[in-house]
Amino acid sequence: MSDKRVKSPMEHLNIAEFNRGQSSKLIKGLVENDNTAFIQKNGKPIAVVMSYERYQRMFEQGIDINEF
Repeated sequence: MSDKRVKSPMEHLNIAEFNRGQSSKLIKGLVENDNTAFIQKNGKPIAVVMSYERYQRMFEQGIDINEF
């Protein structure tokens, strides 16, 4: 058996939701569920948002997203 994790698609959030004042609610949901999400504008990904806990785990494993 393999120890590979099952990959799930990242959630997609529309920038318009942030512009309508929903950013706090959307980010709170990401944090509570320890998720990541694409922010889209005109149907194209423009940014990625993730919980701080997820970022910390990545960093502790030697993945520094600032190096890319």
